[in-house]
Amino acid sequence: MTTPTAGRTAAPTPTASTGGLVVIGCSRRKRGGTKPIAALELYQGWCFPQLRERIAGRPEYRSRTLILSARHGLLGADDPITPYHQVLTPERALDQRDIVSTALAGHLERSPSQEVLLLLEPLYFQMLGLPPLPVVHLVSDPVTHWPQVTRVLDGWGWAA
Repeated sequence: MTTPTAGRTAAPTPTASTGGLVVIGCSRRKRGGTKPIAALELYQGWCFPQLRERIAGRPEYRSRTLILSARHGLLGADDPITPYHQVLTPERALDQRDIVSTALAGHLERSPSQEVLLLLEPLYFQMLGLPPLPVVHLVSDPVTHWPQVTRVLDGWGWAA
């Protein structure tokens, strides 16, 4: 199921200083190994392959991509982590909500944004809550609805 763009107020087109922000929920499938690697490279399921292809070699996009991890909370795309297994339960989502909210506020303070694209299943959305931004795009099934994701990224000027 997807939710159409939900804008609270009209916002200007994102620029380099206020460009969009992507928040993607982690995936069960991960690369093997024991050495830490960039979070974006660790996850192999969900829509990570498509997103990785889209922003590979683009530090300006990677810095505006966050991963919501069932174990680690909010991660930057290039934060080093090792493989793990953690199921997100409703209780854990609630327990992590304040920590995740604080981390998101810190990121937005360092990297202001007017729009956010959430690629989150419902339980991950509960963990994150509604971000305090003027325009929120939610795609709860980005694998099936990848064209909707690309429309948002194209609108931000995130070239493929």
